[in-house]
Amino acid sequence: MAAPETAPAKGFPRSFWTANVTELFERGAYYAMASFVVIYLGQLGLGDYWPSTLNGLLWTLIYFLPILSGTIADQVGFRKSLLLAFVLLAAGYLLMGWPVWGGGATLSPIVSKEVTAGLGVVAPILLGILLIGVGGSFVKPCISGTVQKTALGKATLGFAIFYMVINIGSLFGRGASYIVRTRLDNLSLIFAVAAVCSLLALLVVLFVYRDPETEVGNGTVGKPRKSAVEILVGMVLVLRNVRFALFLLVSSGFFFLYAQVYNVLPMYLKRVVETNPAVDLYTMANPFVIVFFQLLITRMFGRMRPIRSMIVGIVIIALSMVVNLIPIFMADNVRQAFLGWLPIGSVMIILTVAMIAFGELFTSARTYEYIGALAPKGQEGLFLGYANLPMAIGALIGGPAGAAIFNEIMAKDAKILENGLLELDPVNNALGWIVLMGIGLASAVSMVLYNRWIERRPA
Repeated sequence: MAAPETAPAKGFPRSFWTANVTELFERGAYYAMASFVVIYLGQLGLGDYWPSTLNGLLWTLIYFLPILSGTIADQVGFRKSLLLAFVLLAAGYLLMGWPVWGGGATLSPIVSKEVTAGLGVVAPILLGILLIGVGGSFVKPCISGTVQKTALGKATLGFAIFYMVINIGSLFGRGASYIVRTRLDNLSLIFAVAAVCSLLALLVVLFVYRDPETEVGNGTVGKPRKSAVEILVGMVLVLRNVRFALFLLVSSGFFFLYAQVYNVLPMYLKRVVETNPAVDLYTMANPFVIVFFQLLITRMFGRMRPIRSMIVGIVIIALSMVVNLIPIFMADNVRQAFLGWLPIGSVMIILTVAMIAFGELFTSARTYEYIGALAPKGQEGLFLGYANLPMAIGALIGGPAGAAIFNEIMAKDAKILENGLLELDPVNNALGWIVLMGIGLASAVSMVLYNRWIERRPA
Protein backbone atom coordinates (compact mmCIF):
# COMPACT_ATOMS: atom_id res chain seq x y z
CA MET A 1 0.00 0.00 0.00
CA ALA A 2 1.46 3.35 -1.01
CA ALA A 3 2.23 5.87 1.70
CA PRO A 4 -0.12 8.86 1.77
CA GLU A 5 1.25 12.01 0.18
CA THR A 6 2.10 14.87 2.49
CA ALA A 7 0.57 18.22 1.76
CA PRO A 8 3.04 20.62 0.22
CA ALA A 9 4.13 23.49 2.36
CA LYS A 10 2.06 26.57 1.69
CA GLY A 11 4.11 29.35 0.11
CA PHE A 12 3.80 33.08 0.45
CA PRO A 13 0.84 34.70 -1.32
CA ARG A 14 1.26 36.96 -4.33
CA SER A 15 0.99 40.20 -2.38
CA PHE A 16 4.05 39.17 -0.34
CA TRP A 17 6.21 38.90 -3.46
CA THR A 18 4.79 41.98 -5.18
CA ALA A 19 5.37 43.98 -2.00
CA ASN A 20 9.01 42.89 -2.03
CA VAL A 21 9.40 43.82 -5.71
CA THR A 22 7.88 47.21 -4.89
CA GLU A 23 10.34 47.64 -2.02
CA LEU A 24 13.24 46.74 -4.31
CA PHE A 25 12.36 49.55 -6.72
CA GLU A 26 11.68 52.02 -3.88
CA ARG A 27 15.05 51.34 -2.26
CA GLY A 28 16.66 51.50 -5.69
CA ALA A 29 15.14 54.94 -6.17
CA TYR A 30 16.26 56.24 -2.80
CA TYR A 31 19.82 54.96 -2.91
CA ALA A 32 20.26 56.05 -6.52
CA MET A 33 20.52 59.59 -5.19
CA ALA A 34 21.19 59.30 -1.42
CA SER A 35 25.00 59.21 -1.64
CA PHE A 36 25.16 62.42 -3.68
CA VAL A 37 22.50 64.66 -2.14
CA VAL A 38 24.91 66.85 -0.13
CA ILE A 39 27.35 67.05 -3.06
CA TYR A 40 24.59 67.94 -5.54
CA LEU A 41 23.11 70.60 -3.28
CA GLY A 42 26.57 72.02 -2.64
CA GLN A 43 27.29 72.23 -6.36
CA LEU A 44 23.94 73.98 -6.86
CA GLY A 45 25.20 76.78 -4.65
CA LEU A 46 23.63 76.06 -1.25
CA GLY A 47 26.90 76.69 0.59
CA ASP A 48 28.59 74.88 3.45
CA TYR A 49 25.75 74.11 5.83
CA TRP A 50 22.44 73.87 3.97
CA PRO A 51 23.19 70.70 1.95
CA SER A 52 23.80 68.56 5.04
CA THR A 53 21.00 70.26 7.00
CA LEU A 54 18.45 69.66 4.24
CA ASN A 55 19.59 66.06 3.87
CA GLY A 56 19.07 65.60 7.61
CA LEU A 57 15.58 67.06 7.25
CA LEU A 58 14.80 64.57 4.47
CA TRP A 59 15.84 61.63 6.63
CA THR A 60 13.87 63.02 9.58
CA LEU A 61 10.67 63.21 7.55
CA ILE A 62 11.09 59.66 6.26
CA TYR A 63 11.63 58.19 9.73
CA PHE A 64 9.32 60.38 11.82
CA LEU A 65 6.21 60.65 9.64
CA PRO A 66 5.41 56.87 9.58
CA ILE A 67 3.93 57.40 13.04
CA LEU A 68 1.12 59.28 11.28
CA SER A 69 1.23 57.87 7.74
CA GLY A 70 1.19 54.26 8.95
CA THR A 71 -2.10 54.89 10.72
CA ILE A 72 -3.54 56.61 7.64
CA ALA A 73 -2.48 53.61 5.54
CA ASP A 74 -4.33 51.28 7.91
CA GLN A 75 -7.49 53.32 7.34
CA VAL A 76 -7.46 53.79 3.56
CA GLY A 77 -5.66 50.56 2.64
CA PHE A 78 -2.07 49.78 1.66
CA ARG A 79 -2.66 49.79 -2.10
CA LYS A 80 -4.17 53.27 -2.22
CA SER A 81 -1.47 54.54 0.13
CA LEU A 82 1.30 53.09 -2.03
CA LEU A 83 -0.17 54.56 -5.20
CA LEU A 84 -0.16 57.99 -3.56
CA ALA A 85 3.33 57.40 -2.16
CA PHE A 86 4.95 56.64 -5.50
CA VAL A 87 3.25 59.55 -7.24
CA LEU A 88 4.69 61.82 -4.54
CA LEU A 89 8.11 60.16 -4.75
CA ALA A 90 8.36 60.42 -8.54
CA ALA A 91 7.30 64.07 -8.40
CA GLY A 92 9.75 64.76 -5.58
CA TYR A 93 12.71 63.25 -7.40
CA LEU A 94 11.83 65.17 -10.57
CA LEU A 95 11.67 68.41 -8.58
CA MET A 96 15.13 67.71 -7.16
CA GLY A 97 16.55 67.61 -10.68
CA TRP A 98 14.40 70.44 -12.04
CA PRO A 99 16.79 73.33 -11.22
CA VAL A 100 19.30 71.83 -13.70
CA TRP A 101 16.86 70.40 -16.25
CA GLY A 102 14.44 73.30 -16.50
CA GLY A 103 15.55 76.06 -14.17
CA GLY A 104 18.74 77.05 -15.92
CA ALA A 105 20.98 76.19 -12.96
CA THR A 106 24.44 74.72 -13.52
CA LEU A 107 26.45 72.50 -11.23
CA SER A 108 29.67 74.10 -10.09
CA PRO A 109 32.62 71.69 -10.06
CA ILE A 110 33.71 73.26 -6.75
CA VAL A 111 31.53 73.51 -3.65
CA SER A 112 31.80 77.06 -2.31
CA LYS A 113 31.13 78.32 1.21
CA GLU A 114 28.66 81.01 0.22
CA VAL A 115 25.01 80.47 -0.66
CA THR A 116 24.61 81.59 -4.27
CA ALA A 117 21.41 79.73 -5.20
CA GLY A 118 18.27 81.78 -5.76
CA LEU A 119 14.60 81.09 -5.16
CA GLY A 120 14.35 79.24 -8.48
CA VAL A 121 16.71 76.61 -7.07
CA VAL A 122 15.69 76.59 -3.41
CA ALA A 123 11.90 76.36 -3.92
CA PRO A 124 11.81 73.14 -6.03
CA ILE A 125 14.46 71.57 -3.80
CA LEU A 126 12.44 72.24 -0.63
CA LEU A 127 9.23 71.01 -2.25
CA GLY A 128 11.05 67.94 -3.59
CA ILE A 129 12.39 67.08 -0.12
CA LEU A 130 8.90 67.46 1.35
CA LEU A 131 7.31 65.18 -1.26
CA ILE A 132 10.05 62.53 -0.94
CA GLY A 133 9.77 62.62 2.85
CA VAL A 134 5.98 62.27 2.87
CA GLY A 135 5.91 59.67 0.10
CA GLY A 136 8.70 57.61 1.64
CA SER A 137 6.98 57.63 5.03
CA PHE A 138 3.99 55.76 3.54
CA VAL A 139 6.11 53.06 1.88
CA LYS A 140 7.76 51.73 5.04
CA PRO A 141 4.64 50.84 7.06
CA CYS A 142 2.75 49.56 3.98
CA ILE A 143 5.46 47.18 2.79
CA SER A 144 6.50 45.92 6.21
CA GLY A 145 2.81 45.61 7.13
CA THR A 146 2.17 43.53 4.01
CA VAL A 147 5.08 41.23 4.88
CA GLN A 148 3.75 40.83 8.40
CA LYS A 149 0.20 40.09 7.28
CA THR A 150 1.20 37.62 4.57
CA ALA A 151 3.95 35.77 6.46
CA LEU A 152 1.44 33.02 7.37
CA GLY A 153 3.37 31.75 10.37
CA LYS A 154 6.76 32.26 8.69
CA ALA A 155 7.54 35.76 9.92
CA THR A 156 11.25 35.07 10.46
CA LEU A 157 11.74 33.85 6.88
CA GLY A 158 9.46 36.55 5.51
CA PHE A 159 11.35 39.42 7.11
CA ALA A 160 14.70 37.83 6.22
CA ILE A 161 13.63 37.92 2.56
CA PHE A 162 12.37 41.47 3.00
CA TYR A 163 15.66 42.64 4.53
CA MET A 164 17.63 40.96 1.74
CA VAL A 165 15.47 42.66 -0.89
CA ILE A 166 16.15 46.04 0.72
CA ASN A 167 19.87 45.56 0.26
CA ILE A 168 19.52 44.19 -3.26
CA GLY A 169 17.51 47.30 -4.09
CA SER A 170 20.24 49.43 -2.56
CA LEU A 171 22.88 47.78 -4.75
CA PHE A 172 20.67 48.08 -7.83
CA GLY A 173 19.97 51.77 -7.29
CA ARG A 174 23.58 52.72 -6.67
CA GLY A 175 24.79 50.71 -9.66
CA ALA A 176 22.19 52.12 -12.04
CA SER A 177 22.92 55.63 -10.81
CA TYR A 178 26.65 55.19 -11.38
CA ILE A 179 26.18 53.93 -14.94
CA VAL A 180 23.78 56.71 -15.96
CA ARG A 181 25.58 59.65 -14.37
CA THR A 182 29.04 58.62 -15.59
CA ARG A 183 28.07 57.67 -19.16
CA LEU A 184 26.08 60.87 -19.64
CA ASP A 185 28.41 62.96 -17.45
CA ASN A 186 25.55 64.61 -15.60
CA LEU A 187 25.16 64.28 -11.82
CA SER A 188 21.57 65.56 -11.84
CA LEU A 189 20.49 62.42 -13.71
CA ILE A 190 20.66 60.46 -10.45
CA PHE A 191 17.22 61.93 -9.78
CA ALA A 192 15.99 60.74 -13.17
CA VAL A 193 17.06 57.21 -12.19
CA ALA A 194 15.23 57.62 -8.88
CA ALA A 195 12.09 58.87 -10.63
CA VAL A 196 12.12 55.96 -13.10
CA CYS A 197 12.47 53.44 -10.25
CA SER A 198 9.55 55.11 -8.46
CA LEU A 199 7.42 54.88 -11.59
CA LEU A 200 8.29 51.19 -11.98
CA ALA A 201 7.19 50.64 -8.39
CA LEU A 202 3.98 52.57 -9.16
CA LEU A 203 3.26 50.24 -12.09
CA VAL A 204 3.81 47.16 -9.91
CA VAL A 205 1.35 48.48 -7.32
CA LEU A 206 -1.16 49.58 -9.97
CA PHE A 207 -1.28 46.36 -11.98
CA VAL A 208 -0.07 43.56 -9.70
CA TYR A 209 -0.14 44.43 -6.00
CA ARG A 210 -3.31 43.80 -4.00
CA ASP A 211 -4.12 44.60 -0.39
CA PRO A 212 -3.07 41.59 1.70
CA GLU A 213 -6.57 41.24 3.18
CA THR A 214 -7.93 40.26 -0.24
CA GLU A 215 -5.66 37.20 -0.28
CA VAL A 216 -5.38 36.09 3.34
CA GLY A 217 -8.79 37.14 4.63
CA ASN A 218 -10.11 39.96 6.75
CA GLY A 219 -9.20 38.13 9.90
CA THR A 220 -5.58 39.13 9.53
CA VAL A 221 -6.17 42.87 9.65
CA GLY A 222 -3.64 44.03 12.19
CA LYS A 223 -3.99 47.49 13.69
CA PRO A 224 -7.23 49.15 14.75
CA ARG A 225 -7.99 52.47 13.16
CA LYS A 226 -6.87 55.54 15.10
CA SER A 227 -7.83 59.15 14.99
CA ALA A 228 -5.33 62.00 14.92
CA VAL A 229 -6.13 62.65 18.59
CA GLU A 230 -5.36 59.03 19.48
CA ILE A 231 -2.02 59.29 17.65
CA LEU A 232 -1.05 62.38 19.66
CA VAL A 233 -2.21 60.77 22.90
CA GLY A 234 -0.13 57.67 22.07
CA MET A 235 2.95 59.80 21.43
CA VAL A 236 2.53 61.58 24.77
CA LEU A 237 2.00 58.25 26.51
CA VAL A 238 5.16 56.81 25.00
CA LEU A 239 7.36 59.84 25.66
CA ARG A 240 6.11 60.14 29.25
CA ASN A 241 7.66 56.73 29.87
CA VAL A 242 11.04 57.81 31.26
CA ARG A 243 12.69 54.47 30.52
CA PHE A 244 11.73 54.66 26.84
CA ALA A 245 12.43 58.38 26.44
CA LEU A 246 15.96 57.91 27.81
CA PHE A 247 16.51 54.96 25.50
CA LEU A 248 15.54 57.11 22.52
CA LEU A 249 18.17 59.66 23.50
CA VAL A 250 21.06 57.28 24.19
CA SER A 251 20.42 55.14 21.09
CA SER A 252 20.19 58.16 18.80
CA GLY A 253 24.00 58.48 19.05
CA PHE A 254 24.40 55.45 16.79
CA PHE A 255 22.08 56.93 14.18
CA PHE A 256 23.80 60.31 14.46
CA LEU A 257 27.00 58.64 13.27
CA TYR A 258 25.16 56.50 10.71
CA ALA A 259 23.76 59.69 9.17
CA GLN A 260 27.33 60.90 8.54
CA VAL A 261 27.67 58.22 5.83
CA TYR A 262 25.49 60.55 3.77
CA ASN A 263 26.66 63.87 5.22
CA VAL A 264 30.30 64.14 6.33
CA LEU A 265 31.70 61.29 4.22
CA PRO A 266 30.47 62.59 0.83
CA MET A 267 31.59 66.13 1.71
CA TYR A 268 35.01 64.86 2.76
CA LEU A 269 35.41 62.82 -0.43
CA LYS A 270 34.31 65.64 -2.73
CA ARG A 271 36.13 68.53 -1.08
CA VAL A 272 39.28 66.84 0.23
CA VAL A 273 40.05 63.52 -1.47
CA GLU A 274 38.80 63.48 -5.09
CA THR A 275 37.34 66.01 -7.52
CA ASN A 276 34.87 63.43 -8.83
CA PRO A 277 34.43 60.65 -6.25
CA ALA A 278 32.30 57.58 -7.01
CA VAL A 279 30.39 57.88 -3.75
CA ASP A 280 27.62 55.59 -4.98
CA LEU A 281 30.12 52.77 -5.58
CA TYR A 282 32.03 53.42 -2.35
CA THR A 283 28.89 53.25 -0.22
CA MET A 284 28.00 49.90 -1.81
CA ALA A 285 30.21 48.51 0.94
CA ASN A 286 27.24 48.89 3.29
CA PRO A 287 24.73 46.57 1.54
CA PHE A 288 27.52 44.17 0.49
CA VAL A 289 28.55 43.63 4.12
CA ILE A 290 24.95 43.17 5.24
CA VAL A 291 24.11 40.69 2.48
CA PHE A 292 27.22 38.56 2.98
CA PHE A 293 27.59 38.69 6.76
CA GLN A 294 24.04 38.95 8.11
CA LEU A 295 23.55 35.22 8.63
CA LEU A 296 27.05 34.74 10.04
CA ILE A 297 26.67 37.55 12.59
CA THR A 298 23.22 36.29 13.57
CA ARG A 299 24.50 32.75 14.12
CA MET A 300 27.59 33.79 16.06
CA PHE A 301 26.11 36.58 18.17
CA GLY A 302 22.35 36.03 18.01
CA ARG A 303 22.24 34.88 21.65
CA MET A 304 23.97 38.02 22.90
CA ARG A 305 21.67 40.19 24.99
CA PRO A 306 20.12 42.98 22.89
CA ILE A 307 21.52 45.81 25.00
CA ARG A 308 25.04 44.33 24.85
CA SER A 309 24.74 43.79 21.10
CA MET A 310 23.73 47.44 20.64
CA ILE A 311 26.71 48.60 22.70
CA VAL A 312 29.04 46.50 20.52
CA GLY A 313 27.49 48.01 17.39
CA ILE A 314 27.93 51.57 18.70
CA VAL A 315 31.58 50.92 19.57
CA ILE A 316 32.21 49.52 16.09
CA ILE A 317 30.71 52.56 14.37
CA ALA A 318 32.72 54.85 16.66
CA LEU A 319 35.99 53.08 15.81
CA SER A 320 35.11 53.21 12.11
CA MET A 321 35.71 56.95 12.19
CA VAL A 322 39.31 56.80 13.35
CA VAL A 323 40.50 54.63 10.46
CA ASN A 324 40.47 57.89 8.52
CA LEU A 325 43.45 59.03 10.61
CA ILE A 326 45.63 56.54 8.73
CA PRO A 327 46.08 58.55 5.49
CA ILE A 328 46.56 61.79 7.44
CA PHE A 329 49.80 60.62 9.03
CA MET A 330 50.84 58.01 6.44
CA ALA A 331 54.34 58.24 4.99
CA ASP A 332 54.52 59.61 1.44
CA ASN A 333 56.14 56.48 0.00
CA VAL A 334 53.29 54.32 1.31
CA ARG A 335 50.73 56.80 0.05
CA GLN A 336 52.16 56.63 -3.46
CA ALA A 337 51.56 52.88 -3.57
CA PHE A 338 47.82 53.53 -3.87
CA LEU A 339 48.05 55.95 -6.78
CA GLY A 340 46.64 54.55 -10.01
CA TRP A 341 44.00 52.59 -8.12
CA LEU A 342 42.22 54.75 -5.56
CA PRO A 343 43.36 57.57 -3.29
CA ILE A 344 44.13 56.14 0.13
CA GLY A 345 41.56 58.52 1.60
CA SER A 346 38.84 56.89 -0.53
CA VAL A 347 39.99 53.42 0.52
CA MET A 348 39.63 54.41 4.17
CA ILE A 349 36.16 55.84 3.54
CA ILE A 350 35.12 52.51 1.99
CA LEU A 351 36.49 50.72 5.07
CA THR A 352 34.58 53.15 7.28
CA VAL A 353 31.31 52.40 5.47
CA ALA A 354 31.94 48.65 5.77
CA MET A 355 32.61 48.91 9.51
CA ILE A 356 29.47 50.98 9.97
CA ALA A 357 27.53 48.17 8.26
CA PHE A 358 28.96 45.70 10.80
CA GLY A 359 27.81 48.03 13.56
CA GLU A 360 24.37 48.11 11.96
CA LEU A 361 24.22 44.30 12.00
CA PHE A 362 24.76 44.35 15.76
CA THR A 363 22.39 47.24 16.43
CA SER A 364 19.43 47.80 14.11
CA ALA A 365 17.40 44.61 14.48
CA ARG A 366 18.22 44.27 18.18
CA THR A 367 16.83 47.76 18.78
CA TYR A 368 13.34 46.57 17.84
CA GLU A 369 13.76 43.48 20.02
CA TYR A 370 14.83 45.59 22.98
CA ILE A 371 11.99 48.10 22.58
CA GLY A 372 9.49 45.23 22.53
CA ALA A 373 10.92 43.95 25.81
CA LEU A 374 11.14 47.44 27.31
CA ALA A 375 7.50 48.30 26.64
CA PRO A 376 4.88 47.77 29.37
CA LYS A 377 2.89 44.59 28.91
CA GLY A 378 0.08 45.08 26.44
CA GLN A 379 1.68 48.19 24.91
CA GLU A 380 4.39 46.51 22.80
CA GLY A 381 2.75 47.49 19.51
CA LEU A 382 2.37 51.10 20.60
CA PHE A 383 6.02 51.40 21.59
CA LEU A 384 7.30 49.62 18.47
CA GLY A 385 5.40 52.17 16.41
CA TYR A 386 7.88 54.75 17.67
CA ALA A 387 10.98 52.59 17.14
CA ASN A 388 12.21 54.83 14.30
CA LEU A 389 12.40 57.91 16.50
CA PRO A 390 16.13 57.40 17.28
CA MET A 391 16.88 57.49 13.54
CA ALA A 392 14.79 60.64 13.16
CA ILE A 393 16.56 62.30 16.10
CA GLY A 394 19.99 61.25 14.86
CA ALA A 395 19.27 62.53 11.35
CA LEU A 396 17.77 65.83 12.50
CA ILE A 397 20.78 66.64 14.67
CA GLY A 398 23.31 64.88 12.48
CA GLY A 399 22.66 67.05 9.42
CA PRO A 400 23.70 70.48 10.77
CA ALA A 401 26.12 68.99 13.32
CA GLY A 402 27.92 67.00 10.60
CA ALA A 403 28.30 70.17 8.53
CA ALA A 404 29.68 72.00 11.57
CA ILE A 405 32.20 69.25 12.35
CA PHE A 406 33.47 69.28 8.77
CA ASN A 407 33.56 73.04 8.23
CA GLU A 408 34.53 74.32 11.68
CA ILE A 409 36.92 71.56 12.74
CA MET A 410 38.22 69.50 9.82
CA ALA A 411 38.41 72.32 7.27
CA LYS A 412 39.59 75.01 9.68
CA ASP A 413 42.63 76.86 8.25
CA ALA A 414 42.44 74.73 5.07
CA LYS A 415 44.15 75.83 1.87
CA ILE A 416 42.50 75.63 -1.54
CA LEU A 417 44.59 73.76 -4.12
CA GLU A 418 44.68 74.50 -7.85
CA ASN A 419 42.28 71.61 -8.57
CA GLY A 420 39.76 73.05 -6.09
CA LEU A 421 40.33 70.46 -3.36
CA LEU A 422 41.07 71.50 0.20
CA GLU A 423 44.43 70.80 1.80
CA LEU A 424 43.48 70.29 5.42
CA ASP A 425 45.63 71.00 8.41
CA PRO A 426 46.55 67.50 9.69
CA VAL A 427 45.79 68.32 13.31
CA ASN A 428 42.37 69.82 12.55
CA ASN A 429 41.58 67.00 10.14
CA ALA A 430 42.41 64.39 12.73
CA LEU A 431 40.50 66.29 15.41
CA GLY A 432 37.30 66.13 13.34
CA TRP A 433 37.44 62.33 13.08
CA ILE A 434 38.33 62.05 16.77
CA VAL A 435 35.28 64.17 17.65
CA LEU A 436 33.06 61.82 15.65
CA MET A 437 34.61 58.82 17.39
CA GLY A 438 34.13 60.54 20.75
CA ILE A 439 30.44 61.04 20.06
CA GLY A 440 30.12 57.32 19.34
CA LEU A 441 32.02 56.25 22.43
CA ALA A 442 30.02 58.69 24.56
CA SER A 443 26.86 57.10 23.17
CA ALA A 444 28.17 53.62 24.06
CA VAL A 445 29.04 54.74 27.60
CA SER A 446 25.61 56.35 28.01
CA MET A 447 24.04 53.07 26.87
CA VAL A 448 26.02 51.17 29.51
CA LEU A 449 24.97 53.63 32.22
CA TYR A 450 21.38 53.49 31.03
CA ASN A 451 21.40 49.70 31.20
CA ARG A 452 22.72 49.80 34.77
CA TRP A 453 20.02 52.32 35.71
CA ILE A 454 17.34 50.08 34.17
CA GLU A 455 18.61 47.00 36.01
CA ARG A 456 18.40 48.84 39.34
CA ARG A 457 14.85 50.01 38.61
CA PRO A 458 12.89 47.05 37.24
CA ALA A 459 9.49 47.94 35.81
